[in-house]
Amino acid sequence: MEQKQYQQIIQILNQELVPALGCTEPIAIAYASAKAREVLGTMPEHITARCSGNIIKNVKGVIVPSTGDMRGIETSAVLGAVAGDADARLEVLEHVTEADVVRTKELLEQKICDVSLLPGGANLQIIIEAKAGKELAEVEIRDQHTNIVRIQKNGKVLLKKESEPAQKQNEPTLSLTLQEIYEFANEVSIEDVKEVLDRQIQYNTEIADEGLAHSYGANVGKTILKNYGKDVKMMAKAYPAAGSDARMGGCMKPVIINSGSGNQGMTVSLPVIVYARYLKVPKEMLYRALVLSNLVAIHLKSGIGKLSAYCGAVSAACGSGAAITYLHGAPLSVIEKTITNTIGNVSGMVCDGAKSSCAAKIASAVDAAIMGHYMAMDDNTFGAGEGLVKEDVEKTIETVSTMGREGMRQTDTEILELMIH
Repeated sequence: MEQKQYQQIIQILNQELVPALGCTEPIAIAYASAKAREVLGTMPEHITARCSGNIIKNVKGVIVPSTGDMRGIETSAVLGAVAGDADARLEVLEHVTEADVVRTKELLEQKICDVSLLPGGANLQIIIEAKAGKELAEVEIRDQHTNIVRIQKNGKVLLKKESEPAQKQNEPTLSLTLQEIYEFANEVSIEDVKEVLDRQIQYNTEIADEGLAHSYGANVGKTILKNYGKDVKMMAKAYPAAGSDARMGGCMKPVIINSGSGNQGMTVSLPVIVYARYLKVPKEMLYRALVLSNLVAIHLKSGIGKLSAYCGAVSAACGSGAAITYLHGAPLSVIEKTITNTIGNVSGMVCDGAKSSCAAKIASAVDAAIMGHYMAMDDNTFGAGEGLVKEDVEKTIETVSTMGREGMRQTDTEILELMIH
């Protein structure tokens, strides 16, 4: 592999696999609000949060970290203004105190925050307007959860950048094939990825353990182990589900995300960690499998977009299923069959926002990936022409991506309408 491409992939891993405290959509609102307060120079007297439909969908039902049981855009915006640390980006709420939560509740009762829908435009867009007296600050985030594209104070533009494709913003994009991802996973120097992967292993395992030890959300992870047993297949499903139970339930532990999502970050890593322990493979093999899993998930999700009606757990489970096959020493051809089998099964799963049932969707996606793995190991796969399955895996991925990105737009609109009304 050429050195330039090698370094680009390392950069992608370092930029994608970052810590986030809580669901990334309410955190993005809190981040924008904290930045608006910083620009304003004082606590706002009134906040207006204008958000795209997918942001509203993903914030409506999830608990905001550090609040106990508080949900919604208003909570995220007001808490971000009260106690958010904008420098911490996706960990903006890390230092929230009980007094901050009490103050947020008081301000919410005073109805200092209004929310409105941003029609059309980007799937991921947030505009926070913060007012105090005659002072007005505005912060706009677009396309990525921490991508501030505009800052204004009293009508004066302090920052403005065009919302362009990532490659025009000097940010790396993943335009690799599965062949190149497989080669990179085999060739990468472990020292180049060890730090970021150690953090993924530590953070995501810790929140999964927390979800299994305590009661969060619908307790999907605990339900799996209680009723289905504790073999490796059940553990591989229960661990990411339990992590999602905790994360959607307001747990204060951070996770390492993938494709802008903590749920996807846990789905792409925890089943691989579980299988690596079960198979007793060397630590280096686990690192290489995690590289493969993360990059496969990013590859699949890049064609769909950060937010859509297509459940991102499916793309992430394709990554972990591919990595489980890799841990068994199978060649690329079998890994490709695992991916085909997984997306040929559950690629129709819809995203109806972030909430406790995400844990169950993760378990279902991982179950499909595990079945896809065992099918592939026995040389069984869905054939070309069967539904969206094409003659090779890259064309299948492209077809499913188009379905998720374009074909499910109206589905996304209907989901949002049904959730709001």
